[in-house]
Amino acid sequence: MKLAAFLLAAALLPQAPIERRPPPQVPTIKVETRLVNVAVNVVDANGAPVAGFSRDDFEISEDGKPQKIAFFEKESSTPLSIVLAIDASESVLGDERLEKDAAKHFVNALLRDQDELDLMDFSDTVREIVPFTNQKKLIERGLNRLERGNETALYDAIYLGSQRLAETRADAGRRRVLVLITDGGDTKGSRYQQALEQAQRAGAMVYSLIIVPIAADAGRNTGGEHALIQMAHDTGGRYYYVEDPKDLRPAFAHVSDDLRTQYVLGYYAPKGGRDSSFRAIKVQMKDPSLRGKYSLRYRTGYYSDAR
Repeated sequence: MKLAAFLLAAALLPQAPIERRPPPQVPTIKVETRLVNVAVNVVDANGAPVAGFSRDDFEISEDGKPQKIAFFEKESSTPLSIVLAIDASESVLGDERLEKDAAKHFVNALLRDQDELDLMDFSDTVREIVPFTNQKKLIERGLNRLERGNETALYDAIYLGSQRLAETRADAGRRRVLVLITDGGDTKGSRYQQALEQAQRAGAMVYSLIIVPIAADAGRNTGGEHALIQMAHDTGGRYYYVEDPKDLRPAFAHVSDDLRTQYVLGYYAPKGGRDSSFRAIKVQMKDPSLRGKYSLRYRTGYYSDAR
């Protein structure tokens, strides 16, 4: 009884508070990795796409240093973010019905559930008619709202279209594409180099459907055409001449085929921070005997501080 009374009294005594200490701090190690996606087209001597290659058939380098291919997609089914920018100046927007029908056919043939498209027109200014969507009906209705103008803000359209592409998701393998319908002229005094840099920062491939109003050089902006050709080369895109509005549909089909037959290679950018320098990319076939047989088209580099 005495022992029981003692235990009961001890239990009723005020208890000293239990000291709770925070768990020891474990240092957090942050490792920033960045996957650089490079879409590659392989074509033969006739310009026809070549299928059937694997990851082991390619090698890639950045600033001359070999990189390990961490992501590979064959005959790409990876998602597309596309800006379709239509020159609505008087010099280009001639047969509106044919142009709209060709664009609608392109959208219906190419756009899948995982893709998205933004519709713009440009003349005196650049207008976003339909923000990114994969709803084909919305895009078709937007194509009926093109507005004519007198001037041509071409490089503004490339710059702003590339900005919109830079805002899209950056999931593995996603390809960013800017498709232009234009005669290549820019009457707004914008700078080509700024437009190109913005496209490269967005990782956008620039495809140009170049309208040729008159076959003779006297009626053409050959300087503007050459600028678009160079931009296609630098961004891994392509250009097509359209001498008749009826040729727009086949030109769109070429763009669609080009995007469907791409390989996508990805590698993790080397460490060293994100300064604003331009990093040169080189892709080639690993087998030397194939290098003279096939041509590769891809973007020539990226800005290290871009998204």
